[in-house]
Amino acid sequence: MSLLLKNGFGYLAGKFQDLNVLIENGRVESLNQATTADNIIDLQHALITPGLIDVHVHLREPGFTNKETIKTGSSAAAHGGFTTIGAMANLNPVPDNAQQFSQQIKLNQSGAVKIKQYAPVTKQRQGQACVNFGELKNAGAFAFSDDGSGIDNARVMFETMQQLAHLHMPLCDHAQDMNLTNAGVINAGPTAQKLGVPGVNNVSETAQIARNLVLAQATGVHYHVCHVSTKESIELIRIAKANGINVTCEVTPHHLLLDDTDIVEDNAQFKMNPPLRSQEDRLACVAGLMDGTIDLIATDHAPHTDREKQLGLLESPNGIVGSETAFALLYTKFVKTGIWPLENLIEWMSGAAKRIFKLTNVGQLKIGDPADVAVFDLEHAATIDAGQFLSKGHNSPFIGQQVYGMTVLTLVNGQVVYRRK
Repeated sequence: MSLLLKNGFGYLAGKFQDLNVLIENGRVESLNQATTADNIIDLQHALITPGLIDVHVHLREPGFTNKETIKTGSSAAAHGGFTTIGAMANLNPVPDNAQQFSQQIKLNQSGAVKIKQYAPVTKQRQGQACVNFGELKNAGAFAFSDDGSGIDNARVMFETMQQLAHLHMPLCDHAQDMNLTNAGVINAGPTAQKLGVPGVNNVSETAQIARNLVLAQATGVHYHVCHVSTKESIELIRIAKANGINVTCEVTPHHLLLDDTDIVEDNAQFKMNPPLRSQEDRLACVAGLMDGTIDLIATDHAPHTDREKQLGLLESPNGIVGSETAFALLYTKFVKTGIWPLENLIEWMSGAAKRIFKLTNVGQLKIGDPADVAVFDLEHAATIDAGQFLSKGHNSPFIGQQVYGMTVLTLVNGQVVYRRK
């Protein structure tokens, strides 16, 4: 059976052009050659892109299925135009040995999209003893991360980097020194003072990154910084890249779109880790992305129950959902306003991750590639409505915002995994 995506437009051969995509046997058969197929979907001049790639999500299964499941989290990803996602290992049980990791891989096969599974760096993600990296690589880990927790023990971090460099595997770091966070719940500064809550200082992130860049230089490991958020961190990474250190980093949509001045009351929909920083930090994130210091965008999709997020800044868990809103929010704020070229947004949300993490079996809208395709409506406004989320989590500060660029259609290996009603 063949499928023709007809009357779309996309970025091809260095320019945007009208595009018809013929798909056969799960792969891209031709671009702009076919006029008929067994099935035809008229896209009415919607944008066709390679399936988006999100290297940072939390699927919560097993252990926290009241928040999310593999089915709901992967369906949410498909709803956002993502066809490949990287699932973090903060689960219960933590998949820190080959047997549990293999079981996790089997669970992930029920997902609507392609799921690349992180293995933890330390046993039980406690930061004290390294896992068996070779065993977990052989079991299918695509990268290693203790995300959700920083690794304060320098000896453990150094040994980790030495071993992962030998295995040619990336280390994805939640850079945070817990001894410097002051038990903060939002960014340290005027907003925290006004609301009377403890604040997280920038140095808790930056000091950890500084230490780890030195260790990365000594070991040669591919050191990837998750959800970078401060101007000082970005400057350190910029200098490290200029000095040949093998470092990459990601930024979240919320750290590009929001800062702590947006928190006007005790509202845990604005609570995440790292926290929303100052306006100066936010602008540094935008500038760092545009000048190439920051390599890609990742959502850090972190669902929680409605009840948990009603507990206020002091008691609620960190995190917001992002899979279903990321592309539309960024398109509306940065592309539609002329700040970014559309092709850059597509690259930061798709091609960059494929290249940096050397992802295989991931389509990039090329003949012969797996037909991992996303289609977006750039012409019509939509309102972000939690009632339309496929995620279990509704925890987002963007509910009610009007956006352009919502997903029309998502295909994985040529199969429809999301289609707008």
